[in-house]
Amino acid sequence: MENEGREARRQRLFRTASMLPLCPGVYIMRDKAGRVIYVGKSRALRSRVSQYFANTQHAVKTARMVSGVESFDTIICGTEIEALTLENALIKQYEPKYNIKLKDAKSYPYIKLRLTDDFPRPEMTRRRGSESSREAVYFGPYSSAGAVRDIISSVERIFRLPACGHEFPRNIGRVGSCVYDQMGRCVGICRGNVTSEEYKNLIRDVINVLRGDISAAKADLEARMGKYAEDENFEAAARCRDSIAALGRLKERQHVVASPDTERDVIAYYADPEGICSSAALVVIRGGAVADKQTFEFGAAQLMDENGISGEGGLAEFITMLYSHREYIPHEVLTAFSLEDGEVGLLSEFLTERAGHRVTVRMPERGEGRKVAEMAEENARVAAEQYKSRQKRDTATSAKLASLLSLEVVPERIECYDISNLGGEHITAGMIVCEGGKLKKSDYRLFKIEGNGAPDDYGAMAEAIRRRLGHGEWGPLPDLILLDGGAGHVSTIRRVVDEAGADVPVFGMVKDDFHKTRALIGEHEGEEIGIAREQAVFQFIYRLQEEVHRFTISGMKRAKSKTLKRSSLTAVRGIGEAKARAVMSHFGTLSRLREAGAEEISAVRGVSRQNAEDIYEFLHGKEGK
Repeated sequence: MENEGREARRQRLFRTASMLPLCPGVYIMRDKAGRVIYVGKSRALRSRVSQYFANTQHAVKTARMVSGVESFDTIICGTEIEALTLENALIKQYEPKYNIKLKDAKSYPYIKLRLTDDFPRPEMTRRRGSESSREAVYFGPYSSAGAVRDIISSVERIFRLPACGHEFPRNIGRVGSCVYDQMGRCVGICRGNVTSEEYKNLIRDVINVLRGDISAAKADLEARMGKYAEDENFEAAARCRDSIAALGRLKERQHVVASPDTERDVIAYYADPEGICSSAALVVIRGGAVADKQTFEFGAAQLMDENGISGEGGLAEFITMLYSHREYIPHEVLTAFSLEDGEVGLLSEFLTERAGHRVTVRMPERGEGRKVAEMAEENARVAAEQYKSRQKRDTATSAKLASLLSLEVVPERIECYDISNLGGEHITAGMIVCEGGKLKKSDYRLFKIEGNGAPDDYGAMAEAIRRRLGHGEWGPLPDLILLDGGAGHVSTIRRVVDEAGADVPVFGMVKDDFHKTRALIGEHEGEEIGIAREQAVFQFIYRLQEEVHRFTISGMKRAKSKTLKRSSLTAVRGIGEAKARAVMSHFGTLSRLREAGAEEISAVRGVSRQNAEDIYEFLHGKEGK
């Protein structure tokens, strides 16, 4: 009967697809609950969508997705490039189960230089602003915050940029020489040793280096060194000489793979033969050298087949998503795999439109391009093997945990809760999520609990669980709830879960006298499950308990910090609690408020010009009125 039902559904969907027009468009696959599980695009909707439901054999991952489709929608587009752009937008909107997923652009770190500052300094940011190129320049995104810090540290050392916390030009001549200046690590702005023009020349060289053009920075430094020597400005000439030497050392450390003027991205793909995962690798080449490397791993559920169906989708979709997250696109993108001619032209057009200059997509067959493509392929293969190893380990750990707790199913989604408070104030409940053995930070939640003056951990935990169970849009119900607490917490939350009609096991994570994870407390009186002898399970539970504690404590501290910041503003004449809250809500942080002028502060609703001037004076060290 079930097979007959599946066959009837397939035939129904095939008939519907057969009536679609032969034109470009986007198709949206939905499951029985109406959830979007896959979004794709095609140059000919009828041909593409009907292939999913034709009575033919599909690849394992495609067959898995098709088996879950109950209905589909289509959106007709005028051109293929419109379809590609719309597909990209809909994937971001729905985050379908079977589409590839990349880390959100906001998570990638950038290097920012604010050119409107008198003495700009490189800084790390995760927010790409909308300033013009005359106001600020951004570099990246980079693969990690560690990579950004290393790059900033390198350019600070090479060009002897200030790494202290002083503000310039406000602190010029007002502070003593710092340790960086004494060590020869800084040009000495605080002592007035550098003119604004000379510093801007340094920043121009910094920009060249961050763009990967070390040769241009070196040539500029050599020219300025000669000019300073002619003018007998030997100190400035010596600074140029030292920077040239540092650039030479940086160049030696780089992995040179192409001619000095080469600027390209290289993308490779690897599919695990067991079908457990697939991966992609991006190698970034700037100035002929490898400037950054990044890998992306995808689970078995995500459609990352090399050719997709009829050569569409798969890797072309990945490239589209990748450059929707990146700020800069080079003139050339090499792939270590082949794409159909139509896909190559479409991707080139899409990337050209995004970049604002001509972008060529091609697969190199020989020469230095082929060698770098092979290097990228090896990076992708290693990433997939490491991902597969982690998956097998995590699956074994989850299975062992299920056995220890006598669970009916191996827990795929685990939610952990903790409570933190400062006396009866700032009571905060934190929820973290572990899905498939990995922390899923996008599903983390903080609950602000209204206290009555006395701390009540049980009541706070119960309120947090009620609110979570009442919000199905926050994710599917967990397979297991873990509480940072003992038997009292477990019995309280068991009642809350039962009242909500949810069938979810609840266990407590208890610690020993040394604040280390000791055991799990079950729902039955006196039930304690020791995990110390199961090393993998112990480490897994310990990691979850530490993470939920860290997340909850940090949330409580942020709430406390906001209150303290508002309280500090109430010391200003005419600023009460309501105005202080409005100001801090508008600017978010005290550092951003300090950067604002009185005119910008006065734009906050309810804040007068006089209020704004008083706040500005208060924050900039002048006597508050």
